[in-house]
Amino acid sequence: MPFCENTNLPRRTLLGLSLRAAGICLLGSAPAAWSQTSTLPITDQQRATADRVAQAGVPLSELAPNAPDSHTVKRGDTLWDISKLFLTNPWRWPELWGMNREQISNPHLIYPGQILMLVRMDGRAQLQLAQQRSGTQAAEDDQSGKLSPRVRSSDFDGNAITAIPLNLIEPFLNDAVVFDTDELATAPRIVATPEGRVLLSRGDLAYARGDLSQATDYRVFRNTRPLLDPSTQEILGYEAPYLGTAELKQAEQSIELPDGKAEIVPATLVIKAVRQEIGVGDRLSPVPQRSFSRYIPHSPSAPINGQIVSIYGEGLNAGQNQIVALNRGRRDGIERGHVLALWQQGRSMVDSTSDKREVIKLPDERHGVLFVFQVYERVSYALIISVKAPVKAGDRFSQP
Repeated sequence: MPFCENTNLPRRTLLGLSLRAAGICLLGSAPAAWSQTSTLPITDQQRATADRVAQAGVPLSELAPNAPDSHTVKRGDTLWDISKLFLTNPWRWPELWGMNREQISNPHLIYPGQILMLVRMDGRAQLQLAQQRSGTQAAEDDQSGKLSPRVRSSDFDGNAITAIPLNLIEPFLNDAVVFDTDELATAPRIVATPEGRVLLSRGDLAYARGDLSQATDYRVFRNTRPLLDPSTQEILGYEAPYLGTAELKQAEQSIELPDGKAEIVPATLVIKAVRQEIGVGDRLSPVPQRSFSRYIPHSPSAPINGQIVSIYGEGLNAGQNQIVALNRGRRDGIERGHVLALWQQGRSMVDSTSDKREVIKLPDERHGVLFVFQVYERVSYALIISVKAPVKAGDRFSQP
């Protein structure tokens, strides 16, 4: 299905999902207000195509064996949890809503207390949001026991459930940082500490030199280490261990002395938070604006293959709920929310049933699922959602 090309068209939200009214990329019909405000009305053909997309759903064969007819959303639920209730492949969640590829990067906003209804029809299934109406219709619904689907519109609501447990990845949104170039090599640096302290704690002062005119709040990093592609050994980026944060209190000064020489007084910062030990030589980078992007599970639209570069935290092996770096990034088509399959390399062995005693290699076995949550140009970070065996650098991943 082609992408929407015109991004300046009016938008609506279905369950909080922003939908562009361009060509065949619309879901459902436009509200009446559009006909009054839109300068680019939707044609009958475009609306008909959009309706077909909205009604598609998924084949019944994709439903989980014990998929319920309805589910009441509870606090603590995630999109992944709910997807597993209804689908054999949780990352196909957007298809259950009849969504198309263009809109898949935007969130569904679903709230505790709402009721999700599974509708089966003509060999396909679709999930709808149901709430009881008020007034006469509510009375009729009460008598019939029927719930009527409704639309909820919202641009952002912090009470909406998340795609995956954010507590598993939130620390890494600051911790796991990759620079495309080794820019920290020339970044401002801590040059001294009060009374020659070796390590700094929260509330301690630090003295730094370099260009600190860009911001007042800074992240503190240890010197970077290159991330190497497991196959080509090419440098994909530079990973910087996150140490904490610091706030600029006094800029660097140059004081002219009576003899005409200049005396350099380094900038003063106060340590605001400490994740790892901070000391002389550590580097400073402005704190970026926080991103409130939501994460919607979805499969890559094209085949992709890659390898795990490293286990975050210097571990040799990783298990469920740990973070791994991947050798594919934005330029390779990786997106936040991509679900990827983990593969364990088949072992080599001698065929003892043959007189030739030939060496054979068993097929690779799929043994886990990755969820991409942070994407850089050539590297990504992913959470191990599930796994059957320890994961190590060099292990392969692909589209699910």
